[in-house]
Amino acid sequence: MSKRSVGPFSVNPVGLGCMNMMHAYNAPISEAESDKLLNRALDLGYDFLDTATIYGLGESERRIGKFLKHRRDEFVLASKCVLGFSDGKRTLDGRPEAIISACEASLKRLQTDVIDLYYMHRPDPNVPLEDSVGALAGLVEQGKIRSIGLSEMSADMLRRAAAIHPIAAMQSEYSLIVRNPEIAVLEACKAVGTTLVAFSPVGRGLFAQTPVNPADYWEGDMRRSFFPRLAEPHFSENMKLVPAAREIADALGCSMPQLAIAWTLAQAPEIVAIPGTKNIMHLEENFGANDVTLDPDQITTLNAVFAPEAISGPRYSPRGQASVTTELFPFE
Repeated sequence: MSKRSVGPFSVNPVGLGCMNMMHAYNAPISEAESDKLLNRALDLGYDFLDTATIYGLGESERRIGKFLKHRRDEFVLASKCVLGFSDGKRTLDGRPEAIISACEASLKRLQTDVIDLYYMHRPDPNVPLEDSVGALAGLVEQGKIRSIGLSEMSADMLRRAAAIHPIAAMQSEYSLIVRNPEIAVLEACKAVGTTLVAFSPVGRGLFAQTPVNPADYWEGDMRRSFFPRLAEPHFSENMKLVPAAREIADALGCSMPQLAIAWTLAQAPEIVAIPGTKNIMHLEENFGANDVTLDPDQITTLNAVFAPEAISGPRYSPRGQASVTTELFPFE
């Protein structure tokens, strides 16, 4: 699969999401394991690494800076602000002065002079979007960041932001079990020249080769309470759809994660996927999705089986849903 554009950059369609190293699904991996994982990613050809201030309360950024500073010219580096931390607690602050301060802190942790793509991780309802984007535009002018992104925001917010400054990327969850970008965001991305960066394309593990039973989730696993589709009673209902995907994966001779990622990439040439993992074997497997091509009939079958109305449970808990503005289907 040929490279795809993210703002001024050209990257492989499969990038690396760097949240999983530090939290969300299982216990964080060690520094030594992070070193091996990150360097193996670059060796394989991953050239787009996506992290954020909030991941591990800065620890994901720090490890990327520590272990990849000698290879900085080999990858496009993305990070995020607005969602941050203070005194070990999560914060949400989209004020211009907070964005400028967060960028300086991220630059230090990442041990770099410039961040290639800097996102607003979430909208701050207490700060006009235009003010936040204006601060990011100022950071571009200063050479602290090279391009601007948004995350988990609506098509309207994307258009408003693009009126202030070109928006290189809109990050949104997009997979066979989360198709909300199809409502309006994907069309808006095409209209304003923005790449959709799809996170969790493997359905937060639903399309793993061997999915984890919710009863076996780690005690701190966010799927226990934050992502209802991955917890009971919805997990079992959604798993009933998976054999149809497995049949297609077997016909293609690929793994389930590769099929899920390839489906996401097949939806539009303006999409880049960023599956995350702590596991080097999975890292290698995910990158192999670059070589998987689905035919139109296979895509049609998957689209029908995993129609949005066929998915059981909400995408987020009420608390999680309240923090995003991505459009909902009428039945959600």
